[in-house]
Amino acid sequence: MTERIKGKRIPWLGGVSYGKRLKKLHAWNAWLLVLLAVTGVLLLVPALRGTMGAGRVWLKYAHIGLGAASLLVLAAYAPLLPKHWRQLRARAGQRWNLGVVLGLLAGWGVTGLVLWQYNALPPVWANRALWLHDAFTWVGVPYAAYHAFSRSRWVKAARSSSAASGEAAAPGAALTAAGAVVAALKRSPVSRATFLRLAAGAVLVAVVGPSMYRWLKNATDTGGDATGQLRLEDGNRMVPPPDPLPASLPPAGGGAQGRFRVYTVTPIPAFSSESWQFALSGLVEKEQVWSWEQFLQLKRTVQVSDFHCITGWSVYKVTWEGILLRDLLDLAQVKDRAKYVKFYSGDKVYTDALSLEQARMDDVLVAVLMDGEPIPQKLGGPVRLIVPQMYAYKSVKWLQAIELIEKEHIGYWELRGYENDAWVKT
Repeated sequence: MTERIKGKRIPWLGGVSYGKRLKKLHAWNAWLLVLLAVTGVLLLVPALRGTMGAGRVWLKYAHIGLGAASLLVLAAYAPLLPKHWRQLRARAGQRWNLGVVLGLLAGWGVTGLVLWQYNALPPVWANRALWLHDAFTWVGVPYAAYHAFSRSRWVKAARSSSAASGEAAAPGAALTAAGAVVAALKRSPVSRATFLRLAAGAVLVAVVGPSMYRWLKNATDTGGDATGQLRLEDGNRMVPPPDPLPASLPPAGGGAQGRFRVYTVTPIPAFSSESWQFALSGLVEKEQVWSWEQFLQLKRTVQVSDFHCITGWSVYKVTWEGILLRDLLDLAQVKDRAKYVKFYSGDKVYTDALSLEQARMDDVLVAVLMDGEPIPQKLGGPVRLIVPQMYAYKSVKWLQAIELIEKEHIGYWELRGYENDAWVKT
C-alpha cells in the first residue's frame, strides 16, 4: 500500500496514518537502541569474555544485526523527514532534539559499518571508528535515557498536576500564611516537572560522569608510558629481570603509542621464577625445557612493530625484545612430519596455532620485554607471543609451552567463530 505526501509516493506496510507511522518508527527506534545498548555493554565488559565463550561471538552478530535494523528504521523515516521538520518549525527544542538523535544514529551506523568490515580496511580506519563509536555511545545512551525519562508519564503527570493546581487555586488563598507559601511555590520558575528532569540529569551525570571521564582520559592519553600503572600492579615475581639490549632501552621505537585494553578469557594468572618453566615438545628431535634463568640466556633480538586487536584498537611502535620463534624451532630440530606449531597459555585454557611457514616468519617473536621493561602481567608477561602481521588473538599471552604437531589445531577464538588466518590488512 502507498500514500502520497506532497506528490511523492512512499511505500509503507500497514496503511496507517502519517502520525501513527512516526509513532511506530519512534517506538521501534527506542527498543532497538535499548537492545543495542545492552548488547554493546555486554560486549565491552572484559570480565564477561571468558564467561560467555562462544556466546560472545553470537552476541557480536546480534549487535551487528540490531545495528542494521536501526539503519533500516532510519531509512524508513527518511521520506517523512521533510514534512516532520516543517511541522517543528516553531519548536526549536524539538528540532534540536531531532537533529541530535539523527546525528547519533547516523554516527553509530557509519562507525559500526567500518568496525564490522575491519578485515577489509586498514587498522587505522577501525581505530578511529572505534573511538567515535565509543564517543557516540557515551553521549548517546545517557541522552536517550534522559530523553525517555523527560517524556515519561511521571513527568507528564507532574506537568498536568502543576497546571491543574494552578488553575484550581482559590483567589483568597494567598491571604493566609500557608496560602502565601503555596502561592510562592506556584510562582517558582522551577515546576515539579522541571525539577524531575533536573534531578534525572543530575543522577545521570553522577552515575555516568566518572566512567566517561576515565574513558576520555584513556582515549586521549596515547603518548609516553601507556603501561605504567599496569607495571605498578604487576603480580609476577620473576627474578632476575631480563637485562635489556641497547636497542630496547631506550626503546628503539620511541615508546608505545596508544593504550592497551586488558582482555582475558580466564582470571589473570601470576607467575614466580621459582616454579616457571618453558617447554618445547612434540614432533622435534630434541625436546627442550627451560627454567627462567636458562630462558634468559637464549639469544634475543629487538624489533619495533604495531599491535592490532580485532575489536578495533591498536598500539603503534611497540619495542619488543625476545627470541625469534624460528630460532627456538631450530634448537629443537623440527621433524619433517610437523606442519603446525601449537601454543599453550599459562592460564591452562587458551591455545592457538600457526602453520610452520607462518611460525618461521621473520617477525614472530617470543617476547620477554616491552619498551625495555618486563611485560606487565595483565599484558601477558612474563613471556608472550608476538605475531605482528596478525590480529592480537594470535599473540598468545602468558606463553609457557610450544608443541609441534602434524594436524591443524583450532584455537580458542577460532573455535568460537574467529578466522584461523588472522591477517591484518596493510
